[in-house]
Amino acid sequence: MMWSNFFLQDDDPRTLNRGVRKLRRPGLSDTKEGKIKLAFFIAIVGVTLMVVAVGTEFWVEVTTYKDQYNSTTCEAVHFGLWKICFKKLWLVDVEEERKTCGPAELPGESNCTFFKFFTTGENIHIFHRTTKKELNMAAAIISLVSIVMMGMGSLCVTMALSKKVEFLLKPASVSFLLSGTLILITMEVFRHSVHWLMDSDKTVPLEYEYSWSVACAIASGVILIIGALCFLLLSLPGLKKRLRECCMKKGTSS
Repeated sequence: MMWSNFFLQDDDPRTLNRGVRKLRRPGLSDTKEGKIKLAFFIAIVGVTLMVVAVGTEFWVEVTTYKDQYNSTTCEAVHFGLWKICFKKLWLVDVEEERKTCGPAELPGESNCTFFKFFTTGENIHIFHRTTKKELNMAAAIISLVSIVMMGMGSLCVTMALSKKVEFLLKPASVSFLLSGTLILITMEVFRHSVHWLMDSDKTVPLEYEYSWSVACAIASGVILIIGALCFLLLSLPGLKKRLRECCMKKGTSS
């Protein structure tokens, strides 16, 4: 009789239901996890583009005119947030239709150095023009802060996926949103520094153009903001339902 009661207790559906409820833990569904991974992939693309942009020195190219030289070479400069490269290019390699010496990607003698205002605090002179070290340093520092925010956002998403929790998506969206905004601010500050450089002296005619590193940085800022909005929508599962209810209430009231 005792053994029969024991088996009856084990077969009790209420006991089984309680055991099932204990096994079921709140977490992410497969569909939700897939959406988070997709949004994370978008953010990672933005992070990669910004890291490439910060690590390269093809933000802007400053070129002289070919008719200024009587030799077989001409001079050009390209720089980024940290380094500047002076190049001597062969006029034979420059397209005949092009009036200036470039592009800087052409083969030639190159001399690259870090900006002096990070070490000795001095400005750099580029073809009789002078940089504005405060603007250049501000752009570099803001870019580093944006990368730190990218790391914080990536850490939050990684923990959200590993721990199967959603509440970490909100700080991730804020981090990526701030990062993308800081990147766009970096671009604006860098643009002002280039304008300051070009307006500092007019004795030598020069031309400048932004290069592919700038395109990577701008694309990174836009992509990170889009990724942040994706994480924000994923962290608010009831947002669509609330919007639908508000629309229905407005429709009935009207």
